[in-house]
Amino acid sequence: MKNLILQNRNIIFYLSVITISFVLLFHEVLLKLVAIWETNPNYSHGYFIPFLAGLMIWLKRGEIFGVAIAPSLTWGVVFVLAGITQLFMGYLANVNFLSATSLIPVLLGISLFFWGTSVTRRLLVPVLFLIFMIPLPAIIWNQLAFPLSLMASKLSADFIHILGMPILREGNILYLPNVTLQVEEVCSGLRSLTTMFALSALVAYLSPLNRVFKLVVFLAAVPIAIAGNIVRLIATAILARHYGPVVAEGFIHDFSGWLIFVFGLIILLLLQMLLTRLDPEKNV
Repeated sequence: MKNLILQNRNIIFYLSVITISFVLLFHEVLLKLVAIWETNPNYSHGYFIPFLAGLMIWLKRGEIFGVAIAPSLTWGVVFVLAGITQLFMGYLANVNFLSATSLIPVLLGISLFFWGTSVTRRLLVPVLFLIFMIPLPAIIWNQLAFPLSLMASKLSADFIHILGMPILREGNILYLPNVTLQVEEVCSGLRSLTTMFALSALVAYLSPLNRVFKLVVFLAAVPIAIAGNIVRLIATAILARHYGPVVAEGFIHDFSGWLIFVFGLIILLLLQMLLTRLDPEKNV
């Protein structure tokens, strides 16, 4: 009994030291992330990602920590040192993405140090899930956003033309008889794609599906986000044609984004339910 108490005290001591060290190392990175979440609407979902990662661990805690614990001290130290090296490389190169993603190998190293490979393997998805709170480098975001805005504007114009409405498209600009709509990068769908990927990862991880069907749910974020954004643009164009440009901005514009987000989540859940019925491992 006395040995057990001493062992628990040692664990608490090590955890306290590591937690304090972690905060000291990453406090600047975390403050920068919070500032971006606060000011950049493309990453306003970042606030929720750590809590969702914690929820993933909590709901699967029996499965994660129900295996034999065999601390891997060597690999734990290797991962932590690799993460710290990446952190300082990010500082030296002034690349926030590099600094922020160094959180992941450090957290995996801590898991390896205390619980070993079996537990860490089960914690891998929740830890990697944190990538969704980290902003992409601007050069990558811009390279993705502009082509997506062109594709969205083209497909939207084609559908509107099929509906019999007069429309002219030049690049990412849609000309209607009474209003001109510019499909800017903020309306490219990349923001909704990023959020939908986070949602699909959460739904896939928590679902009882096999790995193949989990991958299907995760990748379903792409067509759902693209289709949702095109539907939003078409609806905006139709409403703007009848009620003027006011519907393409302000509250209505923001509300339509949330509405598409909710419908996307519903589609993901329906897909997960359908695949659960089709999953042969669930029907044995």
